[in-house]
Amino acid sequence: MNLSKWFQFIKPNFKFYQDGFFEFPFLANSPQLFVESTIKSPGSKHNVKEQLVHRSNPFIKGEFLYRKIEEGLWFTVTNINFKYNTLIKSVYAADIPSEHYTITFTLFESEVKLKNTFINKMPFQNKFWAFKKPGTDVGACFYKGSKCQFYIFYIDPEWIEKNIPFNKLDKNIPFKKFLDSDKGFISYQDIVPDAEKLSHEILHTMKTFNDDVFNETLLKAQSFSLLSTFFKNVFIDSRKENYQDKGTVDYKKISKCERLISINLSQPFIGIESISQTLKISPSKLKMDFKSVYGTSILQYNIDKKMQLAMQLLLNTNMQIKYIAQEVGYESHSKFSAAFKKKYGKLPSELRPESMVN
Repeated sequence: MNLSKWFQFIKPNFKFYQDGFFEFPFLANSPQLFVESTIKSPGSKHNVKEQLVHRSNPFIKGEFLYRKIEEGLWFTVTNINFKYNTLIKSVYAADIPSEHYTITFTLFESEVKLKNTFINKMPFQNKFWAFKKPGTDVGACFYKGSKCQFYIFYIDPEWIEKNIPFNKLDKNIPFKKFLDSDKGFISYQDIVPDAEKLSHEILHTMKTFNDDVFNETLLKAQSFSLLSTFFKNVFIDSRKENYQDKGTVDYKKISKCERLISINLSQPFIGIESISQTLKISPSKLKMDFKSVYGTSILQYNIDKKMQLAMQLLLNTNMQIKYIAQEVGYESHSKFSAAFKKKYGKLPSELRPESMVN
């Protein structure tokens, strides 16, 4: 697709500012088209040898790396800082086939406000996985100041048939039910242990690819390791969900819901009714869309994020455990400890040196 045709296609899909977000579409028919459209987007500088695109425009700043790992398997990494609230969404050119599945691991960092006088805010990281069928419209909202990394695998049906045993899956497992349904994507939280470490290793190989003749083999091995771990864990995931649900997800409202949860981690949960009234969306639609995007219920998401923040405070500050409990909205020390142990399998006191336990 040449540049003029690309702009002709993007223009009717581009909405400059709506409901507090700038909206940007990206062409998602194939990894080649995604790479080409990124290279040709305004403010981009392409280093052909490194397969690297530096990006800087009034809305975003960052870099984009891409590589074909083998036939039927591509990988891209995007590091990006958002200068404004932004909605990024997939769009498809009708005259170009869309055959690739995508697996995305997203890391994004924002700041959480705390009650503590001396530590009144700290960086907080969110992690998500998503598996998307070919031709599925998806979107994601990011707030001003967010720092994000997107690790995306693109795999075609022939590669899957050769490497991943979809056809051997029991029809009753949830992931198989999803594959056989009309639903286009499924998402997860921490489905892959050490995903951040493994992804950063792949990123290092991508950045140093031309420095070592063995990096091609290494990149393939690292990619297979991460992909096989992802599929192994989703195959045994036991979630219960109605995969036949259809309808458009309101990504802006779901992002605002997540934002309301994240900025209020130091408070007791504000309630689904309160959130639905604030966002002007029915509680049932809110709960259904939120689980579709984040892979878990709103209530469980709220608990998980409180425990993740508590873990960060335990490991990275000298704050006493009783104050950490208060920072994540628990007045009861025992209830906090029980919730923490349910999430991580250990009491907070087990992760602290004896001299720091209070």
